[in-house]
Amino acid sequence: MGWSFPWSSSGGKDAEATAANTRRRTTPPPKPEPEYAYSDAPQKRVRPIAWNESLNRTDWSEPRHWVPHVIVVSVAFGLWAFYRSYLRRFPGSGYIAPWYFRRRSLLGKVTSVGDGDGFHLFHTPGGRLAGWGWLRKVPSDRKMLKGKTVSRTLARCHATMVGEADLTLLQISVRIAGVDAPEAAHFGRPAQPFSGEALEFLKSYLLGRRVRAYIYKRDQYDRIVATAYVRKPPFFFRKDVGMELLKRGLATVYESKTGAEFGGPILEAKYRRAEEIAKGNNLGMWAPGKKGVFGFGKKPDPNFESPKAYKDRMKLQGLGQEPK
Repeated sequence: MGWSFPWSSSGGKDAEATAANTRRRTTPPPKPEPEYAYSDAPQKRVRPIAWNESLNRTDWSEPRHWVPHVIVVSVAFGLWAFYRSYLRRFPGSGYIAPWYFRRRSLLGKVTSVGDGDGFHLFHTPGGRLAGWGWLRKVPSDRKMLKGKTVSRTLARCHATMVGEADLTLLQISVRIAGVDAPEAAHFGRPAQPFSGEALEFLKSYLLGRRVRAYIYKRDQYDRIVATAYVRKPPFFFRKDVGMELLKRGLATVYESKTGAEFGGPILEAKYRRAEEIAKGNNLGMWAPGKKGVFGFGKKPDPNFESPKAYKDRMKLQGLGQEPK
């Protein structure tokens, strides 16, 4: 058994070996040099560029970069234009822009009938395809709709005078174009003969039904002058409401020096022909005053007064001024 002493040569070698092993365990291996550092191939010189030029830029000269954006924007504008033209609901006559007249029509449900030649319409653009009647509710309670007709003046300041909840209940006042029904008792004036019959007929013909109104203009009372059509069972053929009034002798062709609107000369000629037929058949207000014997010798009613003549007479008497 040998003894090792600090001054011996064998003891020094063992200490150096132990220290070397310790260094190998604690010292990480050197990182390998990149291969290109030892490559003999010539290196490409890179031109120094500015910072803003180093960003990822899109080459807009290539169609694949800008065509998708153009398509998305075009579709968005197309949908917005379609909505404004066909699906936007008008709460009242004041919301209808001038360019809309004679270019578009209004589809809606008749909520009330005020007289023999006018009614109130709740605009339902798109009809049942847009969900009206099964997804979107159409007000049917007259108490909810009473006093909710909005004029042009009110439409201009609806943000301060009308709440959002009330806007959903507003309706449009429509004046049937080309016809003039007997005047009812209002504004201090007495009722004309057959005014009640005209009102009851229009109620039974339109109230609660869907109507297509081809609009022409806005009159001095903020009503929309329009030709109204309704489909009636059993075959659901489209019926002109003004024409039906004339056929039954419950209205006359609208007579005025200015402001008469028929929707065109062809429709005006049809209206005048229907009035002549009703007058020849002694229907409605054209009924004779004396019927004669066995239907012969009929004489016109000497007290007959057309709606226009009635309004002119009331105006002379100071009873024809309607509130604005």
